[in-house]
Amino acid sequence: MSTATVSRYRPVEPAPVSSSDFKGTLHFLRLFLRRDRIALPLWILIFAFAPALYVASIADIYTSDAQLAEFAATTAASPAQIAMYGPIFNSSLGSVGVWKAGIYYTLIGLVVILTVIRHTRAEEETGRAELLDSTSVGRYSGLTAALLLAGGASVVTGILCAAALLARDLPVGGSVAFGTSLACSGLVFTAVAAVAAQVSTGARVARGVALTVLGVAFALRAVGDAGSGTLSWFSPLGWDLQIRPYADERWWVVVPSLVTAVVLTWAAYALLRRRDVGAGLIAERPGPTDASPALAGTLGLAWRMHRGTLAAWTAGLGLYGLLIGSAAKGIGGQVGDSQTIRDIITRMGGSQSLEESFIGYAFTMLAVAAAAYAISASLRLYSEENAQRLEPVTAGSVGRVRWASSHILFALLGPAVAMIVAGVAAGLTYGSSIGDVGGALPDVIGAALVQLPAIWMLAGVTVLLFGVVPRFTPVAWGVLVAFLLIFMVGSIAQFPQTVLNLEPFSHAPKLPGGQFEATPIVWLLLITVVLIVVGVAAFRRRDLR
Repeated sequence: MSTATVSRYRPVEPAPVSSSDFKGTLHFLRLFLRRDRIALPLWILIFAFAPALYVASIADIYTSDAQLAEFAATTAASPAQIAMYGPIFNSSLGSVGVWKAGIYYTLIGLVVILTVIRHTRAEEETGRAELLDSTSVGRYSGLTAALLLAGGASVVTGILCAAALLARDLPVGGSVAFGTSLACSGLVFTAVAAVAAQVSTGARVARGVALTVLGVAFALRAVGDAGSGTLSWFSPLGWDLQIRPYADERWWVVVPSLVTAVVLTWAAYALLRRRDVGAGLIAERPGPTDASPALAGTLGLAWRMHRGTLAAWTAGLGLYGLLIGSAAKGIGGQVGDSQTIRDIITRMGGSQSLEESFIGYAFTMLAVAAAAYAISASLRLYSEENAQRLEPVTAGSVGRVRWASSHILFALLGPAVAMIVAGVAAGLTYGSSIGDVGGALPDVIGAALVQLPAIWMLAGVTVLLFGVVPRFTPVAWGVLVAFLLIFMVGSIAQFPQTVLNLEPFSHAPKLPGGQFEATPIVWLLLITVVLIVVGVAAFRRRDLR
């Protein structure tokens, strides 16, 4: 072995950290804020003000302490609902009102993970980080700016959320506790994403690592809360709930979250210090000498690229389907003698059966998650072109339309498979609980299938952006957030009907139990086809980036 070879493997002690390593942080932060100027304010507004809207709707529906107590008692007796949303600690308006908002601890974790990895590992993967690092900026400036962006947004969200709850005349302690717990969840998973960004050379793997941590945290919290509660203490999401807003707040629970965020942030900097730009802590394994025959065509290559994501999303939505089916039984007990909520469900087009209406609404929310999957799969077009892997493929006999169609196929079929699995899981569990699997299963699967046109529309939006304005393809995430904002708070905040009609998820027939109408499904399918056709046609004619 030569001297040069030996020196290449000699460990090199990193230089001491200095202030110059953070030079340019504010410039990076300004750049990131500009890139996220649409999506960032949207998710901050949703997470900050939706809990207060939940409280307002609960106050309108449950007008007496007895009704609130009945709701709390019924909820506490349902392990499935506790697993979905977390425990309900007492029957006060604040505790009952923010109970379902506990899901935002998970959602804000999802958003900050995507944000941090987009501005760190994804930038290294495309080579832009190395280009910027060659200028007069510090080694840690990019990571620091990403942490300030996501962490700062989490803190702002918590402050606005507390202020919105205080505006509902709720107790100060509980309002501040809920806002603090929401901010803590964002800070912890911001740090998780920062560590995950150091693991692999690919942004997709980094996202997978961080989202796996989030999924495990949710599973530990769900199983723990539905059981003895012990496992919840091993999950950051469990710590957030155990702060117990409006129920004798436990302020000391904030400490584990903050300590975890600090330790993981320190670990991210330490790992970044010991690796090269563009490299990861886990070395890429060399592939086989000869490619598998399955990779001979564009469809086989697309399957190879999408199969892991398809399996993960199918498992996740299937698990949530099990929770939906388990929680549906006995949902009417939460309503008690409140005729108001029954009238509201009827006006919304739902079934007289509260259990069926609950399943329909739950699958609408599941459709929002599946739409995120559709966007993610469609963004493969954007990432392949950005990584300059498209040009060698299309330089041969593979046409652009054929290549794009292989990925679009998985963006459409992948969410369909995941929703069907979720429908089967929910139908079997709900049918078993009521003793009528044969009658419930087809109805619940139908509730899953009618959501597909709305899901596919988001894939169409992504393809359209990719073909017409490829630089702004990731804006599809902003479109989804905007639709979610309209869907969740539009009716409560009394948005104009023209605005409410913009989002696709409320147009699906209210199944099970409601009347099936083909017209909205046909319109959504036609819009999706037009979006995809126009996007592919524009991609076929434009220059590659």
